[in-house]
Amino acid sequence: RAAAALHITPEKFYVEACDDGADDVLAIDRVSTEVTLTVKKDVPPSAVTRPIHGILGTIRLVAGTYLIVITKKKKVGEIFSHAIWKATDFDILSYKKTMLHLTDIQLQDNKVFLSMLSHVLSVDGFYFSTTYDLTHTLQRLANTSPEFQEMSLLERADPRFVWNGHLLREFAAQPEIHRFATPVMHGFITMHSCSINGKCFDWLLVSRRSCFRAGVRYYVRGIDSEGHAANFVETEQIVHYKGSKASFVQTRGSIPFFWSQRPNLKYKPKPQISKSVNHMDGFQRHFDSQIISYGKQVIVNLVNQKGSEKPLEQTFAKMVNSMANGMVKYVAFDFHKECSRMRWDRLQILVDQLAEQQDEFSYFLVDSDGKIVTQQEGIFRSNCMDCLDRTNVIQSLLARRSLQAQLQRLGVLHVGQRIEEQADFEKIYKNAWADNANACAKQYAGTGALKTDYTRTGKRTQWGLIMDGWNSLVRYYKNNFSDGFRQDAIDLFLGNYSVDEVEPASPLHVKKDWKFLALPIIMVVAFSMCIICLLMAGDTWTETLAYVLFWGSASFGTFAIILYNGKDFVDAPKLVQKEKMD
Repeated sequence: RAAAALHITPEKFYVEACDDGADDVLAIDRVSTEVTLTVKKDVPPSAVTRPIHGILGTIRLVAGTYLIVITKKKKVGEIFSHAIWKATDFDILSYKKTMLHLTDIQLQDNKVFLSMLSHVLSVDGFYFSTTYDLTHTLQRLANTSPEFQEMSLLERADPRFVWNGHLLREFAAQPEIHRFATPVMHGFITMHSCSINGKCFDWLLVSRRSCFRAGVRYYVRGIDSEGHAANFVETEQIVHYKGSKASFVQTRGSIPFFWSQRPNLKYKPKPQISKSVNHMDGFQRHFDSQIISYGKQVIVNLVNQKGSEKPLEQTFAKMVNSMANGMVKYVAFDFHKECSRMRWDRLQILVDQLAEQQDEFSYFLVDSDGKIVTQQEGIFRSNCMDCLDRTNVIQSLLARRSLQAQLQRLGVLHVGQRIEEQADFEKIYKNAWADNANACAKQYAGTGALKTDYTRTGKRTQWGLIMDGWNSLVRYYKNNFSDGFRQDAIDLFLGNYSVDEVEPASPLHVKKDWKFLALPIIMVVAFSMCIICLLMAGDTWTETLAYVLFWGSASFGTFAIILYNGKDFVDAPKLVQKEKMD
C-alpha cells in the first residue's frame, strides 16, 4: 500500500495511505520525531499537500532528522499481475524549520551529508512494489509458511536486499505502521512479453544487490568478518507461460577472503591479500550462509591465472581445497587468456564443462495449479575481479542454457529448436543482459559495463573497443578522484556511519598536507617550462638542451614522487575506517 499524499504543517508531517477508504493517517511530529497513527479528519485544513509514492525512511544528520520520500515513479511492468515500480525521484525534507542553531562548519557538514544522500538516490536502480515481495526468489516464496504470508512486506523481506532497511528502522519497531513503509530494492529489473512459435510468454530478469558489504569498486573488495562478500548480486531469470512459472538463480560476489586493491593513481592497483588475518573464518561463514540460501555451490572463477590476479586465483583454489566441503566445487577459467584475440566462441568450452552440473542443479518450476514440479538444487557463484564484465557474460550464457531447457519443457520450443535461432527473442535476451551488466557496473564502478557489445550482438566490435576505452578512462578518474565521496555516501545511507549531533569534530575535515597542493603545481609549472624552452630556443643548442633537461627532470621527478605517494593523492573515504578499508 503506497503512501499517496503528504500533508505538511509546521508541527507535523501527515502521510495518507491510498487504500480503499482506509481512514488511517501516519502523523510524524517534527519536534519530538514521534510517529503515531491518527485519522483523516485530524489533518488541519491549513496543511500543504503534495502527492508522494511512498516513504523511503528517516535519517539523522547534523541539522536534525530528515524524512525521505519517493516523489516520482515509473512502472516497470507486472509480475503475476502485481505492479512493479522504479523509484525515479526523491525528496529529502527537514523536520526542523530553521538552520539558525548551526555553526558555519555544521552547516557545511550538513550540506555535504545531504549531497551524499542525493548522490546515492541519483544512482539508477531503486525498485519497489506495494503488493509483491521483490526481495525473494520464486523458490523462496514457494517454500514459506502461512504465517509468512500474513506478515507485512517490511517484516518478510530478505534483509540482504532491502536498501532502505536502516532508514526504516524506526518504522520497523512499530508493527502498526508497517504498511506505510515501503521496502526498496537496489539493482535491475526488466520484463518482456515474448513470442516464439506463436506462443506468448513473459520473460523477466531481476538482479538484487546486497546491502551488507556495499560500496564502490576499489574500496570494497573481498569479504568482511561476517562473511559478506563485496558486490554481491543475486540474479534471477523468470519465465511465465500459461500459469506455469520457471526460475533460474545465479549469484556473483567478490573473491571471498580478505584482500584489497586501494586506488593509488596507477591504472590497475595491485591487489593485496591480507597477511594478518585468519581467512578461513570469514571464508567458511560466507559459504555456510550461501549453502543455507541456495544449496550446492559451483564457484566459477574467471580471473587471470597470470600477473597480478594470479595469487587471488591460487589462494581461492587452495582455500576451497582445505575447506573440504562436498557442497562446494571450484572451477577456474582464465577468461582473458581463453578469449584473447576476440575468440569469444571459446566460452562454449566453459559452458560445456559446467553442463553436467547445471543439469543436476536444474531450475525451479511450478505448474499452473501451483504444484512444485522441480526445485533448483544448487547455484553457480561467478566472479572475476570486479564481478562485472566477465561475470555477466558467463551468467548470460548459463541462463540461456537453462532457459532452453525450461522452454522445451513448457512446450514453447519444439524438439531440436534452439533459442539462438529465434532472432527476435535473441535480440531481446541479449540486450536485457547487457542492460543488467550496465546497471550493476554503474552501481559498483560508477560507469557502464565493458564488453556489452559482445553481450548485445554476440560479436566483439571496433566501436565496442572504443567505448570500453572511454569507460575505462572514466572509471580511472572516478576511482581515483571521486570514489571516497561515493563510498562515504553509501556508508551514510546504509547506516554504517551515523551522524552524531553532539560530536564537535567532523571526520569530513581532514587537513591536507602542503605537498598535496605543492607537488601537482610544481609538476605543471616544470612541464610548461620544459615546453616553453623547447619552443623558444636559447642562443645555442647546448643551452636549450640544458634548460629542457632541467625542467624535464623536474617535472618527471615530481611526477614520480606523486606516483610513489599515490595513496595520499586519491580521494579516500573519510567516514568508516573498518575492516572493509583494509
